[in-house]
Amino acid sequence: MELSDVLATNKALVKVAKLYRSAQADVLAGLALHPGQDVLLWILGQEPDGLTVSEVAARLGVEQPTVTRSLSRLEHGGWFVRESVPGDRRLTRIVLTDKGRAGVSQIEAAWRTLAETATAGMANDQRATLVELLEKVRGNLLTLTTETS
Repeated sequence: MELSDVLATNKALVKVAKLYRSAQADVLAGLALHPGQDVLLWILGQEPDGLTVSEVAARLGVEQPTVTRSLSRLEHGGWFVRESVPGDRRLTRIVLTDKGRAGVSQIEAAWRTLAETATAGMANDQRATLVELLEKVRGNLLTLTTETS
């Protein structure tokens, strides 16, 4: 790859990644959420009976302390409650409140806004190609890092 191609590729990837993260933060701020909290709440929304911290961590592909920190930030906002697990006093389940359940549809709407804005003017086949190419880029980059999710 020529240096001019290297520079153009790096510049485009960095600019898009930064701008997407900034747009994501702005859209989620309207819900009083930060990037990452949306995915956590959405995962909880898929399980009406709730999940334990370790189950959430496994689904997110992160360590339990990361989930615990995120949950403590969300707990004050009334997004969920902790319920004890019958038969195991050590475990608690994280269960969305009415506010949390309503928030899931708002999160999905925010994701729709981001996706539709980012791909505006693209045909469906172009969107599919974009996703395919981004997954290829992700797979390639995984060879350089220890990240797996």
